[in-house]
Amino acid sequence: MTFPIVWVYWVVSLTVVTYASSYIVKRFPEHGFAALTAFYAIYLGASQIIASRVIVFDLGIYSFFAPAAVFIYPFTAQAVDMINETYGRSKAHLAIFIAFITQVLLVVFIAMVNSLQPAPFFPYEEAWQSLFGLSIRITVASWAAFLICQNLDAYVFAWLKKKYDNKLLLRVTTSDILDLTLDSIIFVTLAFYGVMPIIPLIIGQIVSKNIIGTLDNPWFIWYKRMLKKPETTLATSQSAPQTDRP
Repeated sequence: MTFPIVWVYWVVSLTVVTYASSYIVKRFPEHGFAALTAFYAIYLGASQIIASRVIVFDLGIYSFFAPAAVFIYPFTAQAVDMINETYGRSKAHLAIFIAFITQVLLVVFIAMVNSLQPAPFFPYEEAWQSLFGLSIRITVASWAAFLICQNLDAYVFAWLKKKYDNKLLLRVTTSDILDLTLDSIIFVTLAFYGVMPIIPLIIGQIVSKNIIGTLDNPWFIWYKRMLKKPETTLATSQSAPQTDRP
């Protein structure tokens, strides 16, 4: 059986982003929050674009269909946790707001381009419109799910950190599972209810997102360990971790 190359891409990209994040936070603490937010926004933007391709998610014993974005969207939950862990809940909510604005701009830019007359010799207009033709219902569903679930993730993570500060795996796993599961339910229901059977879509997204989200966890633990007491390292910076409590 051939090893799926997608896992190589996944591991390499996750490793590069996690290492770069910890390096920037430690070496250039004044730029740490901006760097983490930038990685967060690019993962979110890429997820919105590649979600238009539906793939076969093969577990070996069972296969189902899911948007290709299930391979990278779960990292957005981890990115929020990285910001929350290092800078506090207030900065996590700020990062979510910034990322949301980037998604609004992405939609505006696509709509702007779609309003232009294509060149008569451009042979891919039909394919372009099929991929980037905007559905207001799906766009609103995506935005609603994102805002609700990511902010809930930030709140739950911060609450668990306050209650169980020494249980890193507990707070990242719990907050991410809640985020990704609720995101799947809200998005699919708002986007496709009455159009197609939503239960299989919800189940497929919940399973695939949470598998990838759980596999992300070792990188979060690695990030935390590489920081080496971030509270002390970042104390001299204006971007030092916040002490806000939920």
